[in-house]
Amino acid sequence: MVDTDVIKLMQDALFVAMKIAAPMLIMSMVVGLVISILQTTTSIQEQTLTFVPKLVAVFVSLAVFFAYILHTAMDYTVNVYSLITKF
Repeated sequence: MVDTDVIKLMQDALFVAMKIAAPMLIMSMVVGLVISILQTTTSIQEQTLTFVPKLVAVFVSLAVFFAYILHTAMDYTVNVYSLITKF
């Protein structure tokens, strides 16, 4: 295995990790922004108020995007195993 193959493999691993984590992170960020706007407009400054909605949003987005996450991880795994058979 050449150095460029290892670098490409690591780049792909990081990209797949970002693709897998992106739906949950984006959903958490959007829910946090909405809750922050609501807190600002209502003058409620409770720090724990954002925790439960973010947690629920992450679990809902995980349930919604589970097929996409599984498909992405499986494609990467098949790609890595096919590289093993080359060498």
